[in-house]
Amino acid sequence: MDGLPESLKPVATATCQHTLKSAIGCVGVGLHTGRKVAVALQPAPPDTGIVFRRTDLGPHPGIDIAARFDHVTDTRLCTMLASPDHPEARVGTVEHLMAAFAGAGVDNAIVTVDGPELPVLDGSAAPFLFLIDCAGVVEQAAPRTLIDILRPVRVEDGQAFAELRPGSAGLHLSVSIDFEAAAIGRQALSLHLTGHSFRGELAQARTFAQLHEIDALKAVGLALGGSLQNALVVDGPRLVNPEGLRIDHEFVRHKLLDAVGDLALAGGALQGRFVAHRAGHALNNRLLRTVFADAANWRLVQAEPVGRASYAYGTRAAA
Repeated sequence: MDGLPESLKPVATATCQHTLKSAIGCVGVGLHTGRKVAVALQPAPPDTGIVFRRTDLGPHPGIDIAARFDHVTDTRLCTMLASPDHPEARVGTVEHLMAAFAGAGVDNAIVTVDGPELPVLDGSAAPFLFLIDCAGVVEQAAPRTLIDILRPVRVEDGQAFAELRPGSAGLHLSVSIDFEAAAIGRQALSLHLTGHSFRGELAQARTFAQLHEIDALKAVGLALGGSLQNALVVDGPRLVNPEGLRIDHEFVRHKLLDAVGDLALAGGALQGRFVAHRAGHALNNRLLRTVFADAANWRLVQAEPVGRASYAYGTRAAA
């Protein structure tokens, strides 16, 4: 491992918080707005969490929006955050970057953006993970906040459901999907979330849509920046993208990637088991709201750098 660049080495420990070693940015197009937008990822002190900053709104340096489940205001085809004090300050399509932060073990960062949506880039988390790798990740002198799930919590919507259950250390995810389009069909995937599994099995999976839905989405002002360069498009049994899939079962892998990003809004690293069928951003967010509505469902754990763990009960994870 000594021959690897610092930015590509795995995080040495999960007990301490981590941030970026240096700032880095890029420019792209928003999937739903179709607008050009610039984003920059910046280091942040311990206990900052992930904070999105709209630099085009408000006084300098902009309006901050903490990346928390209770700041989610829209879940139509993406996860959108808004400031409780400034509802006009919104940032959409945060799930791919949040997933990349979770996969890379980044606890603290300031994300500046000059528009209402992050760039979609290639429709996966891989470009964001590349930016994080280039910036580097450094350990901070503060313990991580972990969230233990203590009892099963489930939310449903027809045949769809999402559930968090108690589990061993870390987060294990099992996701299944079922689409009428034969090109997608029914797919299922389970994995234990680690930096290795995220990088190898999830990061490159792209977002997707069915061809017959696209005109309807554009009619209501969504998917204006969508293209075959940033999304998989299926038409019944046919995949429209000429290059084909990047990875087998790419559709369910992307759904699992989205779940990682949505669950990263919990306010700490979850320890438990996530199980979902036909779920999306709305159910993922509803699940977190339901979990944290009752303090009997969870407990906070502060992982001590020396290997001990201290427990705190009754404090809201997002507080």
